[in-house]
Amino acid sequence: MTSLSNRIALVTGASRGIGRAVALELARRGAHVIALARTQGALEELDDEIRKLGGEATLVPCDLADHEAIDRLGAAIHERWGRLDILVGNAGLLGVLSPLGHIDPKEWDKVMSVNVTANWRLIRSLDPLLQRSDAGRVVFMSSGASTRAEPRAYWGLYATTKAALDMIARSYAAETKNITNIRVSMFNPGPLRTAMRAKAMPGEDPMTLKTPEDAAPAIAALCAPDWNETGKLYDFPQGKLLSFRDPA
Repeated sequence: MTSLSNRIALVTGASRGIGRAVALELARRGAHVIALARTQGALEELDDEIRKLGGEATLVPCDLADHEAIDRLGAAIHERWGRLDILVGNAGLLGVLSPLGHIDPKEWDKVMSVNVTANWRLIRSLDPLLQRSDAGRVVFMSSGASTRAEPRAYWGLYATTKAALDMIARSYAAETKNITNIRVSMFNPGPLRTAMRAKAMPGEDPMTLKTPEDAAPAIAALCAPDWNETGKLYDFPQGKLLSFRDPA
């Protein structure tokens, strides 16, 4: 297990599911975790678990739809630590599963705001801090919904946001490659036992699925200083690192 001692790590959506599991895994490896989520009580429960591991956390109750708060977060991290070593952009909304023509514009804008715009705002706010790290590592949550050859009907809103996030991450990787110490990865968790998965697939037996805790070590590996790949997708179901390719 690679040590992340003295690394400063920000995890969004840290109060439950994949984000919570990643926050605990990073803390277990020695990182100081800046845990961001909307729910104060769940963050406090996470803090208790991190302390039991002997780790430390800074709790940030925040709704990523508040984009100006993301700017304030960057300023606060700069004032306290002067750098950021790890960003795990995990928070996201499923949105409504519906024909595209039936989606309410407010629902579309809400999901776009959190899944796409907020992650761009995180890059905008935190890039200077990541560049101050000796090994800035960024991981964004992708999805098979955005990469599958045959799009799934009624998943257009969620799939569109994830496709947009993939391109944001790939563009950021291209812009930072060779001229900075930043490495950017996308992570496709596949079907895991999460609340979002249960909402999307209510008839599925959750006990047949792997858990966020199963995936967390693979995500933590992408955050390590010795991880040197950038602009690639780690597909957890296959256990493989994949490169994007031009259309045939």
